[in-house]
Amino acid sequence: MPRHIAFLRALNVGGQHMVRMDHLRRLFEKLGHAEVETFIASGNVVFACASKNARTLERAIAAHLEKELGYPVATFIRSPVELAAIGSYRAFSGKDAGADSRLHVGFLSDKPAAAAVRELEGMKTGVDAFRVREREVYWSIRGGFSDSKFSGAKLEKLLGVQATFRNLNTVQKLAEKYT
Repeated sequence: MPRHIAFLRALNVGGQHMVRMDHLRRLFEKLGHAEVETFIASGNVVFACASKNARTLERAIAAHLEKELGYPVATFIRSPVELAAIGSYRAFSGKDAGADSRLHVGFLSDKPAAAAVRELEGMKTGVDAFRVREREVYWSIRGGFSDSKFSGAKLEKLLGVQATFRNLNTVQKLAEKYT
């Protein structure tokens, strides 16, 4: 059976919507998924299932989690091959990829409109730089989140799609482990 990686938005962040990983695994198993594993306690779930249609899986998992948990959980599915390509992509060079930069990947629900991509990529500052590629946005922050004028919610609004963000190191570790 094909393996998939689900990135769930807003689980175990900021003290809200806390879900134990063993409970989250059981919720995925209840949907009939096999070999369910979680990767760090921030809404990363690896599982196997017969379906190869990521969009169908995203909708089914999101609906199931909302029913079981009582609140919406945006769900973003990528295959191990997609994840390896995402983790190895070099979106930035120079100071935007320097040691003082924190690199993040935003998993997007859809490919954003070209005009939205141009607008976002044109908003580069001395702190923030962005690169959109397919259904991911790469975000370089020089310093920490508190130095940035952007947030995940603001980037979603600018791009017109849902998103969830992970540190690039987390994405690369997941890719190494599952490809």
